[in-house]
Amino acid sequence: MAVSLVFLMAFSADRTAHSSQEKLKADLNLETFFQKHRVTIAVTDSGLGGLSVMAEAVRRMKEAGEFERVDFVFYNALFSTEGGYNSLRTREEKIQVFNSALGSLDKKFHPDLILIGCNTLSALYEDTPFSKRTRIPVVGIVEPGVALIAESLSSKPGSMAIIFGTPTTIAEGSHKSGLVTLGVSPSRIIEVACPELEMYIERDFAGDDTEMIISACVDEALAKLPKPAPPLYASLNCTHFGYSLPLWEKAFREAGVQPEAILNPNFRLTDVLFRPEFLGRYSKTQVAVRVVSMVEISRQKIESLGKWLSAFSPETAEALGHYQLDPSLFDWKQ
Repeated sequence: MAVSLVFLMAFSADRTAHSSQEKLKADLNLETFFQKHRVTIAVTDSGLGGLSVMAEAVRRMKEAGEFERVDFVFYNALFSTEGGYNSLRTREEKIQVFNSALGSLDKKFHPDLILIGCNTLSALYEDTPFSKRTRIPVVGIVEPGVALIAESLSSKPGSMAIIFGTPTTIAEGSHKSGLVTLGVSPSRIIEVACPELEMYIERDFAGDDTEMIISACVDEALAKLPKPAPPLYASLNCTHFGYSLPLWEKAFREAGVQPEAILNPNFRLTDVLFRPEFLGRYSKTQVAVRVVSMVEISRQKIESLGKWLSAFSPETAEALGHYQLDPSLFDWKQ
């Protein structure tokens, strides 16, 4: 059962009775979570983009004093180095593999809360059998991303948003449908898929190949804009994309376009972990961080992303450098 975040409530007063009941259940789960003094928080992704989410969560948690101890687990749900979820042939296959990963995550690490730091997996989550049976609060990144875009568009009448994502995220259309539900006209939304960009970012988030792909994605998006171009928001709806923020800024600058903002929902996802009434319960929070993966993480990726992560959370960068390789982490071939 995924948590329905409060962000979206500000934009939609028409909630069905079913939605209200689901939100109440989720809130009760979160109340139980916040009553604990020691918790395990898992962050999962179909790659390493979600490490940026965990780094921000670790950084904020150390300062918040909500819990006596927090054990963070980054659970890499990638199942093969030869291709991830975008390479699977059907949506059903993607759901089955992610469902297996979630079941193993629950069994092996017993998390008190799961953050899905991946737009692709967040879009699939509600259709997994795990979502129907679990009592663990599970928070995906799609809803905070939709809320961030909606807030931005509402602040600038006549503006448009470009949604950049992986092919699966764009094909799912969860962000666009969420915005339309909130009353945003489809004509204000442009969607652009950036195939394989996440893989290049992991290898070198500031590299020439990464820059070339980002530039091509920006050019494709700008070609879809009406003339004259309206005020523009660019939304990075893959957790990997934020690693390369300077390259996105450069691509727009070289195209002669200045967006109102480049939106990154990664850090917005962590807001669910912090409530004013629980801040400062402890003078110090003991934090432990670990990274587990069933596929090998190359030294090139560790060194590349480690540079970025260390600026936010040295603990997360160190955990990546000493990650736990577990080839039997979950069963995906069935």
